Amino acid sequence: MEAPGETRGVLYVVACAAPAAADLQALVALAQEAGWQVHVVTTPMGARFVDAPKLERLTGDQIRSAYRMPGDPKGLPPADAVIVAPATFNTINKWANGIADTFAVGLLCEVMGFGVPILAVPLLKDALARHLAFGRSLDVLREMGVRVLFDPDAPSHARMPSWESIMRELHSAVGRRRSQGVGNCSLKRERT
Repeated sequence: MEAPGETRGVLYVVACAAPAAADLQALVALAQEAGWQVHVVTTPMGARFVDAPKLERLTGDQIRSAYRMPGDPKGLPPADAVIVAPATFNTINKWANGIADTFAVGLLCEVMGFGVPILAVPLLKDALARHLAFGRSLDVLREMGVRVLFDPDAPSHARMPSWESIMRELHSAVGRRRSQGVGNCSLKRERT
């Protein structure tokens, strides 16, 4: 645990339209307890699954699901790490193929270019998990350095790891990156 007042940095939590997003505040609380400054981004459909007022009270920041318009307040601070959970079939495939038609996917595509540690946690139906495009997309994301937590052999009701497991995996990925001399991976400019 970090010393009081110290932070690990900025963590983006990107949530898609899957049932686990309804409990996203539990992940946010765990991340904050671990010293992260959390900012939540959702896909347009994912916004319907989260408790936005509760998340906004918890983070002290608005939930973002759309590109900001000229004249809107400044965007997100630079990220030090990203968790994409739950990640849907749609988002995984768009992200791997660079189809940035939503703010969330555009942000993920851009953040990858800065070498920020990213952890993706897919949650989808068995039939979609067997689709060839999904497997190829996971391979592409892994090749680009994304850590993917997905066990295709697990029953669908047990595929989503606990929020605690997700945080442990994130800290492992961040620690590995720092031990390799990459250091703080903050973006050098402000997010849109």
